[in-house]
Amino acid sequence: MTLLVAHLVLTAAYAGFQWTVRGLVYPQFRQVPPDAFHAYERAHQRLIARVVGPLFAGQAVTTLWLLAARPAGTRLLPVLAGGACFAAVLAVTALVAVPLHRRLDAGWDAAAHRALCRADTVRALAASAGTAAAAWAVLAAQG
Repeated sequence: MTLLVAHLVLTAAYAGFQWTVRGLVYPQFRQVPPDAFHAYERAHQRLIARVVGPLFAGQAVTTLWLLAARPAGTRLLPVLAGGACFAAVLAVTALVAVPLHRRLDAGWDAAAHRALCRADTVRALAASAGTAAAAWAVLAAQG
């Protein structure tokens, strides 16, 4: 049960983080003067990695652990659903968000910003679904 609860805590923390980024951090990008945006974006990338890195690492460990060695009484379906949600977050991050941040690193780009916000909504929704799957796994394991 400890692994399931740790996984739930990590997924919930990441989902909360992602909604904060979507609702607060990314909208503030529009307020940065264009001549200061490059430095702002560089600082954002450096600082955000300090938060998202451990959350991704923790979720990767607990997700892989649950897939490889589910504790007794843990149902497979919520573990698979949570794994799919985490994979979706990672894919959108790697294939969409990171390239958009690289475009923004060159300077303010309103179209890239709008696309980043759309991609981030997908990440936030997938993260929330992953938290729901983790809660489902915990509740199902309790009998």
